[in-house]
Amino acid sequence: MMNELTAEVINYVKQNELDKLLNAEVAPVKKGIYESVDPSVVTPKSPEWDDLVRLHSLVRARKVTTVLEFGCGYSTVVLADALAKNEKEFKTFVSANLRRSNAFEIHSVDDMGDYIKITQDRLPINLKKRVFFKQSDVQMTTFSDRICTEYNELPNIAPDFIYLDAPSQDSAKGEVSGISTRHADRLPMSCDLLKIEHFLLPGTLILVDGRTANARFLRANFQRNWIYEHDVVSDTHTFELRETPLGRYNKAQIEFCLGQEWLD
Repeated sequence: MMNELTAEVINYVKQNELDKLLNAEVAPVKKGIYESVDPSVVTPKSPEWDDLVRLHSLVRARKVTTVLEFGCGYSTVVLADALAKNEKEFKTFVSANLRRSNAFEIHSVDDMGDYIKITQDRLPINLKKRVFFKQSDVQMTTFSDRICTEYNELPNIAPDFIYLDAPSQDSAKGEVSGISTRHADRLPMSCDLLKIEHFLLPGTLILVDGRTANARFLRANFQRNWIYEHDVVSDTHTFELRETPLGRYNKAQIEFCLGQEWLD
């Protein structure tokens, strides 16, 4: 299966020099039907430019300050570049007016040390300082008696943008009632965001790449006021936390990043 790139995507890549950043050709990616669930496929795939453009443009448009990423790769580099551009434009205001202890940082959690090393090596020197990796095992578990997976450790941050693209089905250790995700016909089913839901700030945006069953699991179990959208064409899901600000610092962040209209 192969999706052609639109002129809009190609133009965005060129204007922001993302192809130079990744040292990669701007071309569609062809995938086999089992490629994404085959544990023997360990070589990083070519950049999926439409996904990367979506990430970069969201972080820029929303003036994101802190990113939590599940699964590292090309996305880590692109997100770091978007945060670097945000810092260049907004550092003075953010440092003087917002309570953001991890401003313009991306924290990426992954269970695969090899992928972390590849991503670290791919980062340009000027972006390395803002990227923090946490390697953590993944295990089978339950959330409200429902079988799912979880990372043993998460970065201790308060993100305003979360990208969910891991773990892989083959990563989780153990079983629950004989069930694990280590089967080609199983589905990713992480509960990590459910565990930290009540720590997240109003205005937070979650982007789930594919993983439709996992997105539906999150939607069925979230307890707060999330606005959910599923883009069938791109196979992405977004959850935006629409609630009254928690206090003046959260309100100031929303006003700056998302605008008064969001609050209204």
